[in-house]
Amino acid sequence: MLLFSNVDFAYDAHPIFFNLSFELGQGEFNFLIGKSGAGKSTLLQMVYMNILPQAGIVQFAEYNSKNIKPRDLPHLRRKLGIIFQDFKLFRDRNIYENLSFVLEVTNTPRREIKKKVNNALTDVDLFHRRYSMPDELSGGEKQRVAIARAIINDPLLILADEPTGNLDPETTNEILEILMKIYNRGTGILFATHNYEIVKRYNNYKIIKLEDGKAVKSVFK
Repeated sequence: MLLFSNVDFAYDAHPIFFNLSFELGQGEFNFLIGKSGAGKSTLLQMVYMNILPQAGIVQFAEYNSKNIKPRDLPHLRRKLGIIFQDFKLFRDRNIYENLSFVLEVTNTPRREIKKKVNNALTDVDLFHRRYSMPDELSGGEKQRVAIARAIINDPLLILADEPTGNLDPETTNEILEILMKIYNRGTGILFATHNYEIVKRYNNYKIIKLEDGKAVKSVFK
């Protein structure tokens, strides 16, 4: 489903990746770890091709960084769900409107929008807050809205960029339980984190560690 093959990338002549290679199968749960500045967020941007490699290839589903065209990007990104640490919700729209916007831009029929939004909010246990404004929600609730937005198009893969970084331990556990429920339904997840305690707790899943510009095997005991 996702392949990085001999990828090189540098910012202002500062190397980030050198000969980076790894592969994710469909429906897998993978942790992405590494020190601050190791390139976790850059790697995730390469998956949705906001950043392209300077050498090598990134392949996601049928899309390839070597030959992707700008008109293909919206189609690629509909196969992905993205969860950010800072939620990225529209503060001037209620929760229902935040989610429906994702579908409106793809010309989804109104009846289908209502069904998908309600189902996604039910999945994260927030149907009762659908008419609330983002500023009325706790941090954990905002992140659950972000998860609902990420799953609303039934993506092949969810990219989670430090989704629990600003949350307390109890709320972190709630978010992880929701993501595991989604994963168990067959959706792949690439979970970037610097919280090694989470990784140790779920050490039966594959771990991709970024170190010296490459992906290295890592096992926590």
